[in-house]
Amino acid sequence: MDGDPPTETTEPEHAMGTRSDRYLRSMYAGGRGDARAHRWARAWGRIVSTGLMPRRWVVLEVRGRRTGTVTRFPLGLADVDGRWYCVSMLGECNWVRNVRAADGRAVLRGRRGGPVHLTEVPVADRAPVLRRYVQKVVGGRPHIPVDRHRPVEAFAAIAAERPVFLVERAAPGTTA
Repeated sequence: MDGDPPTETTEPEHAMGTRSDRYLRSMYAGGRGDARAHRWARAWGRIVSTGLMPRRWVVLEVRGRRTGTVTRFPLGLADVDGRWYCVSMLGECNWVRNVRAADGRAVLRGRRGGPVHLTEVPVADRAPVLRRYVQKVVGGRPHIPVDRHRPVEAFAAIAAERPVFLVERAAPGTTA
């Protein structure tokens, strides 16, 4: 009826997102990538590995916790106060479990290439990194349920659900 106030949705505007946001989320139903996601990951992995992309884009190589074979995951990094961080847009996922099983030893390919040590960031310190991640990594936005324009405090509410790792160059002589 005319004059009625608009009804509010149960989801914030950013959570509903665009058709492309819904499409991107659909590739990761249940927190695992489907065949489309795997094809995109392979394609982006090849592109990022060339080193021609901005340094924010990397391919994470880490040994699989079960097979021991190297697995590759294209990721966008967040930078805060001159330090770089890997953020899991899906929360608990294979690359996170593999990094933990490898005691943080991994290799980054791309312009930031080389052996690294990934140290998990405490939940209390993740909010600024998560905010920077959604500001800079467009492909991660549909998977993070907080709008990039919200204050950092809004990201504290989801910090426990999204693992974050500090990227540090591996000590000379160590292998990933």
